[in-house]
Amino acid sequence: QVQLVESGGGLVQTGGSLRLSCAASGRTSMLYAMGWFRQAPGKEREFAAAITWSGGSTYYADSVKGRFTISKDNAKNTVYLEMNSLKPEDTAVYYCAAKLRGGNSGNYYSTLVYDYWGQGTQVTVSS
Repeated sequence: QVQLVESGGGLVQTGGSLRLSCAASGRTSMLYAMGWFRQAPGKEREFAAAITWSGGSTYYADSVKGRFTISKDNAKNTVYLEMNSLKPEDTAVYYCAAKLRGGNSGNYYSTLVYDYWGQGTQVTVSS
């Protein structure tokens, strides 16, 4: 079991910045990758960014590339999402997800490859 707790969401104006954090606990030695997804009202959950736990390779959705940065602190078992130049269309609940070694195969853009999810944190960007 892995528990994920997100923090750092809030209300920000267009063009502003926020930094989300996701702290993992439990079987963190089994972490293979972590990702951030987001879900706006009435829409499906969509991929935002992912990072591999050992090598630190990063992946981004086209919609956030150049504005969002995913990073990690292995010692703290924490992954971050630095969000800059925020737009109203970035408004959503942001979820952290963990993929463990030996879990479902597939690419990091799919919700299906992740084994555990956080409870989500609301990000609202006002125009």
